[in-house]
Amino acid sequence: MIKVNSVVTMHYELKNVEGDVLDSSKGQDPLVYLHGAGNIIIGLEEQLVGKTVGDNVSAVVAPEKGYGMPVDALIQTVPREAFGDEIDKVEVGMRFQAETEQGPVPVVVTSMDDATVTVDGNHPLAGQELHFEVSISEIRDASQEEIDHGHVHGQGGHQH
Repeated sequence: MIKVNSVVTMHYELKNVEGDVLDSSKGQDPLVYLHGAGNIIIGLEEQLVGKTVGDNVSAVVAPEKGYGMPVDALIQTVPREAFGDEIDKVEVGMRFQAETEQGPVPVVVTSMDDATVTVDGNHPLAGQELHFEVSISEIRDASQEEIDHGHVHGQGGHQH
């Protein structure tokens, strides 16, 4: 049964409200995570508590328990000159790391004009209701080392 400090192996499919597949483990290795360590979004984690091997779960996660609501402060319009010689390589949809006082932040270019570039540091799924289909294939107790480190280790120990 899934509880805090369980190592859970599962396949999943994530869709948006329109039914478009946003992410999936189908055709790949399953997702393996440490339950209760913040390794997956809280809204999905809460709905998996108490589930057992072989369970199939349909979970709907509100934005507040997924990737949050968009934060206006994470949307910035900067002068094109801020990109220096690289401005010719910048285009809408491009993702990169912006250096901030809080450290690097992943951003996406959302618009450009002759004078400015607008970047958005919100998670791409911020504000979206998420629809998961999950199939639980394995559950085991985490090792003390996994608990101490806050994540699952591969066979034979560390795999960082």
